[in-house]
Amino acid sequence: MEWLTLVLLLLFALALIVVEIIFIPGTSLFGLAGFILAIIGFWIGFSSLGTVAGFSVVAGFLVVAGVTIYYSLKKRAWERFALNTRITGRVNDERRFPLHVGETGHTLSALRPAGKAEFGNHVVEVHTLGNFVDEGRPVRVIRIDHNKVFVETAGAD
Repeated sequence: MEWLTLVLLLLFALALIVVEIIFIPGTSLFGLAGFILAIIGFWIGFSSLGTVAGFSVVAGFLVVAGVTIYYSLKKRAWERFALNTRITGRVNDERRFPLHVGETGHTLSALRPAGKAEFGNHVVEVHTLGNFVDEGRPVRVIRIDHNKVFVETAGAD
C-alpha cells in the first residue's frame, strides 16, 4: 500500500510540474505544489522504505520527470493550447508615407470618434475631435500629434 501511495503521489507531483512548465508557465502555483508533493513523496520513500529505496524513488522520479518533460517539449504538446494568431495591425508611421495638415481623403469606417481613413493609397487610423463621421465621407487632416492623426469633415470650416 505504501508503494501505491508513493507512486500516485509522485505521479500527481509530476503532473503538476509538467502543467507548470508546459501549459501555464509563470504562475508558479502548480510548480510549487508539485515540488512540495515531490518532497513529501521523497520523505515517505526514505522514512518508510529505507535509504536505498528512498534513493531509488528519487532517481526514478528524476528519470521519469526528465523523459516526460523532454517528450512534452519535443512533441510540441503546448501548441494545441497556445494562441497562434498574429497581430497584423500597425501604428501610423509617418516615415512610410508622410501625411500633412490639409490633406484630404475619405473614411473607410465610421469615425466614432476614431476609425480608418484613406489618403491616397494609404489607410490610416484617424481621430475626430469628438464628433462622429459616417463611412465614405470626405475628411481633411487638421492636426498630427506624433502618430495620432486628427481629421474633420472636408466641408467643415
